[in-house]
Amino acid sequence: MTNSAPAAVPGKTLGIVALVFAFLSSPIGFILGLVAKSQSKKAGVSNTPATAAIVLGLIGTIIIAIIIGVSVAGAGALLGQCADLGPGVHEAGGVTITCG
Repeated sequence: MTNSAPAAVPGKTLGIVALVFAFLSSPIGFILGLVAKSQSKKAGVSNTPATAAIVLGLIGTIIIAIIIGVSVAGAGALLGQCADLGPGVHEAGGVTITCG
């Protein structure tokens, strides 16, 4: 009687790595999850970590995109206000704005 190691599930390890990256860097976790899911699908096996990485990576990526969009819009508004006010320290609506 020999003890043979169970056959490795294609994409399973990459799915776990993708799940970790979904928390560290959502876009990378999302992409790795897609690759892992594709590898497992070709082999005809399920890959729960890859599916979780895809979902979490996509949600995280959307949140990052929203934060970047809001930040860029806020910076643009501040630069526009400074262009109108000129250099110096100004009070606008109870907020201190320091320009150029």
